[in-house]
Amino acid sequence: MQSKRLVELTKKALSDLKAQEVTVVDVRKLTSITDFMVIASGSSNRHVRSIADHVIEVAKQKGHEPLGVEGHEHGEWVLVDLADVVVHIMQPGIRDFYKLESLWSVGKEDAAQPASGQW
Repeated sequence: MQSKRLVELTKKALSDLKAQEVTVVDVRKLTSITDFMVIASGSSNRHVRSIADHVIEVAKQKGHEPLGVEGHEHGEWVLVDLADVVVHIMQPGIRDFYKLESLWSVGKEDAAQPASGQW
């Protein structure tokens, strides 16, 4: 499935720039807007923006033009919409406050899994 390959591409791009606590949330049964949410942390505004820029660059190189990018100017929380995969790169305090993994995992066992988890 294309969305799973895009998740793997995204995880690799996140790893390239040392994103922390990468988590993949399968939301296919919860929403029609995307298949997967990938959530990662960066250590500063600059780190978050750099990670997002790298994800965008790698996605474009593989033919996945982002539908949109939000939050880049502030660097606290950058969202990269790759259609089948939505990537959230956040500073730890913002991530802890919003708890996206918990929000999208309501009522689902094992919905959120560390990026190293198997499909």
